[in-house]
Amino acid sequence: MAVLEGAASARGGARGDGEARAGRALDAVNFTLADVRDGLGPYLAIYLLAVRGPQQGWDEATIGLVMTVAGIAGLVAQAPAGALIDRTSRKRAVIIAAALAVTLSSLALPFISSFAAVAATQSVAAVAGAVFPPALAAITLGIVGPRHFARRVGRNEAFNHAGNAVSAAIAAGCAALFGPIVVFWLMALLAVLSIGATLMIPADAVDDAVARGLDHRAGEPDEAPSGWRTLLENRLLLLFAVLAALFHLANAAMLTSVSQLLSRLAGKESATSLVAICIVAAQVVMVPVAMLVGAKADAWGRKPLFLAAFGVLALRGALYTLSDNPYYLVAVQCLDGVGAGVYGALFPVVVADLTRGTGRFNVAQGAVGAAQGLGAAVSATLAGVIIVSFGYGAAFWSLAAIAAVGFALYAAVMPETRGRGSSAAARPGPG
Repeated sequence: MAVLEGAASARGGARGDGEARAGRALDAVNFTLADVRDGLGPYLAIYLLAVRGPQQGWDEATIGLVMTVAGIAGLVAQAPAGALIDRTSRKRAVIIAAALAVTLSSLALPFISSFAAVAATQSVAAVAGAVFPPALAAITLGIVGPRHFARRVGRNEAFNHAGNAVSAAIAAGCAALFGPIVVFWLMALLAVLSIGATLMIPADAVDDAVARGLDHRAGEPDEAPSGWRTLLENRLLLLFAVLAALFHLANAAMLTSVSQLLSRLAGKESATSLVAICIVAAQVVMVPVAMLVGAKADAWGRKPLFLAAFGVLALRGALYTLSDNPYYLVAVQCLDGVGAGVYGALFPVVVADLTRGTGRFNVAQGAVGAAQGLGAAVSATLAGVIIVSFGYGAAFWSLAAIAAVGFALYAAVMPETRGRGSSAAARPGPG
């Protein structure tokens, strides 16, 4: 008996050590992948406006159109990306391939100049970037299981934001010496580091059935691959998709618009550094916010935290209109750390709530992510057109109003999702 107990203890200890190694590897992946997963992000706008400029045909409206084209490509890829993650057991390889595709597409930008070429490379980056959210969420769920998922997602987001803050700080410090091109060098370095970190995740640490949202038990057959009708057959998931689209319709263009405004106010010599400072300020705030959300989402519930995210987003848009002082704009940008910090930590948790036990977690993430991407894609063009036609103040007020609508809709019709599990109300039909 003592021998058997000792063997069981050894197996438990080995599993614990494996989970600890996987957890440390997840920390490293989220930290190093932070500057890779979103491609150039706001740096695309600042690079095209400050380096190429109107003399080469690049103004706010044209840049917004490029970002919309790339956003549409990315949103079309969302659901297929989720289905791919559901089906494959080689999730690490998918992340590595996506990191390479995003990085190479971004590194090509200094060597191309036409609208079509820029739109094509950024579309490739957006399609590859669609893989990261479901892949990281699936790997996390497959390692820790649903019981510890909310807390671990909060930790993932904290390391992601810390990585963004560090990379943006480096970009801010180096831009004065090397110019906007420094963001490309930094992305290449972090892509290499993210690949190494991904390979550190033990392949056998991820339960692929649990990673799909199944209540997996040893010896039971796995459910068939996820269907494509999940979003349309789940009313709460459809409602959440609308709310996600509204959040990104209001949020996506704010930093881009601020970065363009700063380039107008401060000139191209200081624009990249100021934008990097904006990013650092927000990301530093996001780290404790994400950790708090991960620690308290189960105790406080999802709904009050999401309402806080919408409310802060509306406030941020309104505050941008009060002054053109660059330091004031950077200070207001800190509020992005609250709104986006809450959203990023809760998005996969709410989707998991609504799909638990169905085996459709990742394709549902992709479907809701497509709606989210649609909101973000339209946001760039909407803000660009309003800026060119009516000015920056009108654009910020419009984005704030959209956030206010999202707040009201969430408060009125979205229920609390904590503890819904795999109830009939949350379970999609067959497909």
